[in-house]
Amino acid sequence: MSRIKWTLLIAPVAALIVVLALRNEAPALTEANTSIRELESRFTAAVHAKDLDGIMANYTNSDDLVIFDVTPPRQYTGWNAYKEDWKNALAACKDAPTVEISELEIFGGATYAYSHSIQHFTCTDPQGKKTDMILRVTDGYANFRGKWLIAHEHISVPVDLATGKADLQSKAP
Repeated sequence: MSRIKWTLLIAPVAALIVVLALRNEAPALTEANTSIRELESRFTAAVHAKDLDGIMANYTNSDDLVIFDVTPPRQYTGWNAYKEDWKNALAACKDAPTVEISELEIFGGATYAYSHSIQHFTCTDPQGKKTDMILRVTDGYANFRGKWLIAHEHISVPVDLATGKADLQSKAP
């Protein structure tokens, strides 16, 4: 069979496979988007309630969990380490902390997804000092038997390179 005839035969078959694959993926993307938005809503409610177990229920309970938080150390590895970080963060808030999520964009498929968002965190410490941070958050999610969980998280703030100071009130240009 000539190369041209072979190409004319294979091209439509390949196109059909791609169309079928994308058609089957569309419901998974919609379900993932809805489920992840629900996860983020549960997360913000748990933060406001100072519900440590509720916060951690959104993360993979695994030693493989990796979190790059804005607080030292450079990274938290494992569910227990990050739970301790959240325990300390909640203890540092005299009042009910708030997290407002905006600009949440979700990408992915049936088993893995990621998102990026802007998160505004506020609380008052025991001495009455207000903590007010606008954070950039990127989450990596894994679907475990139909339940989406955060498997990796990266939280950051812009840094003024001239002064070395974090910009905790960063605004979009």
